[in-house]
Amino acid sequence: MADGGVIQILLIEDEEFDARRVRNTIAPFQDRIAIRDVVANGHSAVELIRTNRDLYDIVIMDFQIAGGLMGEDLIREIKRVDPSVEIIIVTKMTINITDFAFAARLLNAGAFWYCTKYPGDIEAFIYQPTDFILSIFNAYKKKQLEKERAQSNRKLALTVENILEQKRILGSSAAIQEVQRQIRKCAESHAPVLITGPSGSGKEYIALNIHYQSSRRFENFVPINCGSLPGELVESELFGYEKGAFTGASARKLGLFEVAGHGTIFLDEVGELPLAAQVKLLRVLQEGEIEKIGRTEKIKVDVRVIAASNKNLRDEVTAGRFREDLYYRLNVVPIAVPPLRERRDDIQVFVDHFLRELCAEVNRGVPAVEPDALRAFKDHDWPGNVRELKNVLQRILFDTDGPITAESVSGALRGVRRGDRNPDEFVVAFGDGALSWRDMERGVRERYFRFVRAHSSSDADAAKRLGLAPPNYHRMCKEMGIK
Repeated sequence: MADGGVIQILLIEDEEFDARRVRNTIAPFQDRIAIRDVVANGHSAVELIRTNRDLYDIVIMDFQIAGGLMGEDLIREIKRVDPSVEIIIVTKMTINITDFAFAARLLNAGAFWYCTKYPGDIEAFIYQPTDFILSIFNAYKKKQLEKERAQSNRKLALTVENILEQKRILGSSAAIQEVQRQIRKCAESHAPVLITGPSGSGKEYIALNIHYQSSRRFENFVPINCGSLPGELVESELFGYEKGAFTGASARKLGLFEVAGHGTIFLDEVGELPLAAQVKLLRVLQEGEIEKIGRTEKIKVDVRVIAASNKNLRDEVTAGRFREDLYYRLNVVPIAVPPLRERRDDIQVFVDHFLRELCAEVNRGVPAVEPDALRAFKDHDWPGNVRELKNVLQRILFDTDGPITAESVSGALRGVRRGDRNPDEFVVAFGDGALSWRDMERGVRERYFRFVRAHSSSDADAAKRLGLAPPNYHRMCKEMGIK
């Protein structure tokens, strides 16, 4: 690192008169450039750099010196010991400026710039002194930029680590360990991935872990719920449009595939895509290009596609609702997420994790979980999977101040709060008569939606608690006549 803004030079030169020419050339800039050390052979130079890491900003070296280690081998060894050091070559071998092959070898080995010592009648200074001085300043500037980039990459890496810690795949069961192994394998490639599993099982967490463990980790991760997009807006959202493409298109819009450039796009509930959008998605996977509304030329994109569905896409193909060719393009690497009821050993892990997370949000102590309560958690089948488990724990914490008991778990699972039961609370009760399943389902859904909304701060909060995209939440409320 340069001290006080002065560029620190290590000069490798075995001829005193050549070392003198370098000194004379930089003398007018001694307030900004300083030759810190001079060595006569490559081995000594490498040892100095190794023991004084970050001391030198730039190495100026003769291509041919005594001691055995010289030329391209010395350049490579210096860059191996300290990649941040920039190297300028001074040599008589470049007197023939048409020797492009030699010049290319120098640059490929890691040199920043090179210049010739000759004509021989210039003994006091380096030939082309202005270019020589400029190359020193430019090399130093490059070193500073590389340092800033390395710092940025370290910060990004730390951010990625924090994201992975917050979104880690929980569990120790054999089933979840297999999922974790598949995530690591998927992160090593760029192939499309299809994640299947029931709603609420954590498919987006898996997609996110694949992205942030892959070489694309510093690029965008763009999740989109295909079921939340109105059919007429799917193509414009995914692929964008040009200004004037249709009435109301007053400006150019980037599609999500462009936003995700060089990163990952996660297509949740991909089975909900209309057939027209499926055709365009197939082209992205096959050709790596998108068709933008209002544009005749295709646009090349480099995006990794991860899709997910809680539907059986094979059945959707058979029913004619999903293209068979797209199914095979998406299903290059399949990951099947098991439902929570098939990995009951992981339930305690989730309970402990969510309790810590939820209590931290409201700044309260984590309550104890009684053994009977834990058995009640493990005995439940969890049709809503991990999402349902988290919602139940939220409900328990809302209504419980002390330890979590089997009774509080049972009440939360039934949607019953402790204390007075008023008509606004969600209570499932059966009379003597039997309703049709459709009527029963509609009634339960309506009363549960009302219950959740009554205990939420807004429609958006209610949608989040229910695990729904806001457009889907509003559509379902409208269908049930809930204002």
